[in-house]
Amino acid sequence: MTKSGKTVIWIISLTVLAALAGFLYFKFWWVFSDGTKTGELNSLTYTGYVFKTYEGEMILTGYGTKNASGTVQSKTFKFSVKDPDVAQKLKEMTGLRVTVHYKEYKGTLPWRGYEKAIVDHVEEEPVTSVQIPDEDPFFL
Repeated sequence: MTKSGKTVIWIISLTVLAALAGFLYFKFWWVFSDGTKTGELNSLTYTGYVFKTYEGEMILTGYGTKNASGTVQSKTFKFSVKDPDVAQKLKEMTGLRVTVHYKEYKGTLPWRGYEKAIVDHVEEEPVTSVQIPDEDPFFL
C-alpha cells in the first residue's frame, strides 16, 4: 500500500472515531434539558441487578387540582436518582407534595439509572389551604 493510501485510511478512521465520540457525548453526557416539576411523590425504589439505582415516580397534578376539587388531570413523571443523600430525602417525603430539580439526557446509562431524567435536588412543597369567604353566594 502506498503512503497516500495509508493517509486516506487514517483520515477516514479518525473521522469515524470523531463522529462516534460526538454521537456518544450528545446521547449520554450532554444535558438535553433541566428544570423542575412539582407533584406528589408516589414511590422510590432501590433496584438493579449489577448497578443498583434509585428509581422514583411522581404524580403531577394538572390545572385546577391544586386548590379545587372536581377536575382531575394527572400525569406521572418517572425519574432516577444518583445521589444517595437526595434519595434518602425523597424516601422521607414519600406521599408528600414535593418539587424536584432534574436534568434530562437523551439516553440512559446503567450506572446512572433506568430513566432519562435524573433528579439532583428536592424540596418539600408547603401545603396551602383554600379560604372560602362567608359571603360567597354559591356556598350559602
